[in-house]
Amino acid sequence: MFKLNLKIAWRNLWKNKGYTFINVIGLSIGMASCILIFIFIRYELSFDEGFKNEDRIFRVVTDWKYNAYDDFSAGVPIPFSAAARNEIAGFEKVGSIVKRGGIISVKDAGGKEKIKSQEPVYYAQPDFFEIFNDIKWIYSAPELALSKPNMVVLSKAYAVKFFGDVKDAIGKTIKIENKTDLQVAGIIETMPQNSSFPLGIVISYETYAGRFNNNWDSVNSSSSSYVLLKEGLNADDLNESIARFNKKYYPVEKIAGNQKNRLQALKAIHFSEKYDNFADASINRSEIYGLAVIGLFLILTACINFINLSTAQSINRSKEVGVRKVMGGKRKQLIAQFLTETFAVSLIALLIACVITELAIPPMQNLFKGAIEFSLFSHPAIFLFMIILVVFVAFLAGFYPALIISGFNPVLAIKNKIALNGNGLSLRKILVVVQFSITVVLIIGTLVIIKQMRYVQEKSLGFNPNAVVMVGIPGDSISKIKYNTFKERVLKIPGVKELSFCQSPPLSSNINSSDFIYKGIKNKDFELRNMRADENFFKVFDLKLVAGKIFIKSDTANACVVNETFLKKMNILNPQDAIGKIIKASGNTVPIVGVVKDFNDQSLKENISGLAIFPGKNEYWNVAIKMDGEQLVSTMKEVETVWNSNFSNGIFDSNFVSQSINNYYESEKIMGTLFKVFAGVIIFISFIGLFGLISFVATQRTKEVAIRKVLGASTIELVKMLNGSFLVMVFIANLVAWPLAYLFVSKWLNGFAYRIEISIWPFALAMLISMAITLITVSIRSYKAAVANTIDALKYE
Repeated sequence: MFKLNLKIAWRNLWKNKGYTFINVIGLSIGMASCILIFIFIRYELSFDEGFKNEDRIFRVVTDWKYNAYDDFSAGVPIPFSAAARNEIAGFEKVGSIVKRGGIISVKDAGGKEKIKSQEPVYYAQPDFFEIFNDIKWIYSAPELALSKPNMVVLSKAYAVKFFGDVKDAIGKTIKIENKTDLQVAGIIETMPQNSSFPLGIVISYETYAGRFNNNWDSVNSSSSSYVLLKEGLNADDLNESIARFNKKYYPVEKIAGNQKNRLQALKAIHFSEKYDNFADASINRSEIYGLAVIGLFLILTACINFINLSTAQSINRSKEVGVRKVMGGKRKQLIAQFLTETFAVSLIALLIACVITELAIPPMQNLFKGAIEFSLFSHPAIFLFMIILVVFVAFLAGFYPALIISGFNPVLAIKNKIALNGNGLSLRKILVVVQFSITVVLIIGTLVIIKQMRYVQEKSLGFNPNAVVMVGIPGDSISKIKYNTFKERVLKIPGVKELSFCQSPPLSSNINSSDFIYKGIKNKDFELRNMRADENFFKVFDLKLVAGKIFIKSDTANACVVNETFLKKMNILNPQDAIGKIIKASGNTVPIVGVVKDFNDQSLKENISGLAIFPGKNEYWNVAIKMDGEQLVSTMKEVETVWNSNFSNGIFDSNFVSQSINNYYESEKIMGTLFKVFAGVIIFISFIGLFGLISFVATQRTKEVAIRKVLGASTIELVKMLNGSFLVMVFIANLVAWPLAYLFVSKWLNGFAYRIEISIWPFALAMLISMAITLITVSIRSYKAAVANTIDALKYE
């Protein structure tokens, strides 16, 4: 029976090649988009999975609560692990791990340096690997390889990179920062890309110079602690123990901000909005849900096309249904027949979708910078999803048309007197409205995202980042002696205008903040952001003073400059009132000598911080060089040459400030790209469906058009008649879409502290685009019907 149904289905599909093509193209593009979205979502959801104790593994994070705001860090104080190991009974294991960067050098058998590169390194306790005991050790074990100072464990990839082979790496030596020799004592399997722990070079914690820091008020997000709870316990069971621990080590009278530690589940790390991770890769769950909704919209749009065309075509198959019913065919058999046809179309569409998916994977990898692959054997979940997708599409797209067609009255069907009733016509209109509502929402979303990103790129930040390059400088004592020589030589290079030693550019996520005392009173409302820079920092970035002056040249902090936001938060109305007042922060007790005009010190998603700029030669690790925009390439080459001659043991590293600023909006750029692509896909699917639908309507009304033409109707009147209902439906779709789109774009824009105002123009433009494309699409087919030879339509009457 199935074979017969399939044979009949193939004949009918081939008979109506045009409509079959429209259905297949629409479904295949919709399916391909859904498969791509599923592959990406599966990849993101797979982060940090597969550990057998994953429900018992937690990261310890730190929170602060000030009067004016809350603050968060993925790190803990250095002494946390040792104290928690002894005092919180619910912890079975506690392991510290610290991420740092370092220059790694490797010598060949003859003692000649063969590799020198800047690499991320980790200092870890053996307990960390006992918590994550699924990490495969190719050679040795954590308690052996990480128990003594100056021992290092390499991933398989690094072992091959440094020594050519895993076996050759064991027992060999690598040097870090040109001063400490590390013996390779173990090899681990290379961590997968979907891991928050990209461990490549792991040094024993006993080697870490900062391990004796006993300051509970010092927290850095790169210093983390992971715990394994005892069997049978969950995070809630330890609330009281952790509360007692917090009260003991973070007394309110000594440590600001009501500092507390809490547990964060391993599976939540990759999706955390407040806390970063070692891989610098995270995504909000809302973005994943948004992509899933877009995927659902795409497949719904394609299915709506199918339903509309199938129900419209049903009149042409009325005689077939009537004959089959007269000969004893039952309704369920007819439904099975039409569902078979839909399944065949869906299967063909899936095969084409697989080809489209394979072609789209490379650009998708470039967009997301992830190891996303379309492999049915490596990832059986993708194959299962495709099966579910075909069944879902076949049922969703085919069930209603099958129900309508199989329900025709056989007598009327044989006499060819079947007409779609009002209900069927209304449903088709509703589906068209739904389809175009989805399209309009995506068009509006795309327009708003593009406008906001343009605003972000064009908004004045309060400083000039153009043609300024940040160049890293070594911080060892020998290099510091050469700072002045380096500065003098660089300033002589043609194209170099100004140079400043600093920690970071004005806008940076590298935030050092602390509590502070102003005029002898400790502030409890907010922390003060501390920037370190020399007196030339203001010239390089064109920062404007509103009161006072810049501090004088000094190797140590002798004064500071604060910003306008600091004054606002301190309720100081006149900037002159702050000049000369003493501020104590980050170990410095200095007078305020100037007030700088506000500039955005973080991305436009955040408000401007209250901050102070201090001098301090021993705490600079960057040089900001202002150059002539016309000579960037040649100037950069000479800067690198001078740098290498002064700091021969280091590695030259540079980046332009303007590019770094753009990188803060990477996720928004990705979202904008996705909206543009998927809005284009949905527009394409919607309008090929619209073209198919108007083609069928025009075919059904051929005789009516011919009679009206004979009676004197003009071509324009006939086109208007055929266009009218479609334009009304698209207009209604816009009215439905507007409030939905407003809610979406409002929520998205709320993620920015500095944002555009929502105006009527994106909504009006979306209506104009949808109406224009509808008018063009429908008019092309309507015009063809209106100018057709009336004799051909009426000659059989």
